[in-house]
Amino acid sequence: MLPSNASRAGVARACENSLKRLRTDRIDLYLLHWPGSVPLSETVEAFEALKKAGKIRHWGVSNFDTDEMEELTGLRSGDNVQTNQVLYNLSRRGPEFDLGPWSRQRGIPLMAYSPVEQGALARNARLEIIAARHNATAAQIALAWVMAQPGVIAIPKASSQDHVRQNVAALDIKLTGEDLAELDRAFPPPTRKRGLEMI
Repeated sequence: MLPSNASRAGVARACENSLKRLRTDRIDLYLLHWPGSVPLSETVEAFEALKKAGKIRHWGVSNFDTDEMEELTGLRSGDNVQTNQVLYNLSRRGPEFDLGPWSRQRGIPLMAYSPVEQGALARNARLEIIAARHNATAAQIALAWVMAQPGVIAIPKASSQDHVRQNVAALDIKLTGEDLAELDRAFPPPTRKRGLEMI
């Protein structure tokens, strides 16, 4: 849901429109895409009303940095947030510095969108070297790395059934200590706070 729809009435209207488009009577997880000008307390109240009405099962947010998550979880019912969807992959490791640890400590999973960097990591020569050791693809290594991070859920793109199968196969890849050290050298973790990136 866009922040322009984050008011009490806007949330209800946007949800009804989504339910119609999806041809369903309930959405399992409804997200606010990024912080906006509507007070978060109003959005949370609207989300909770949708839950009570059976229109959604859970709600979450997207592109919220640590300070915004602290504000959110400090609100009445704000700790009902189920996830924070952020841009996170080997080449975009900023959330590891503080948002990741903060979220893990509170049991709020990060949902990593674009875990293969819109396909760019699928053509990465350094990942292809590691992939050869695992009889895998570079994309599968990038995805396996994201899924190996504690408290992180990956949502990779899948444009065909074969693509879905390739993504699922990444679950079976067990990256070694050598692999992880090589990945850290190729894609260094952050050493300071960085603002969240978005695509």
